[in-house]
Amino acid sequence: MKNIKFSTIGKNVFLISFLFGTAIFLGFCITKSWFFVWMGFYYIVAAVIVNIIVFLHELLAFIIDVTDEKLHGNSMLLVLLNIPIALLYFFIFIQF
Repeated sequence: MKNIKFSTIGKNVFLISFLFGTAIFLGFCITKSWFFVWMGFYYIVAAVIVNIIVFLHELLAFIIDVTDEKLHGNSMLLVLLNIPIALLYFFIFIQF
């Protein structure tokens, strides 16, 4: 079985979005501070914009790329993986 390859920008945006979002969420869970709620709200707005731009970039690169490598298609899926993670964090936040 071969390794799944991702484009550098898609992988980095996913990791940064995931790590920052998780840090804000854990900060809220530990302190129950509304500072983290507001920080998370503004972070989500910024992250949505950045993730949409990166997703569209990867989509365009996937469509234009004629090689058999599917780096950009895999990266699109990786960026989309942030959506269910954010929803999971939101549902946990509602339970608090």
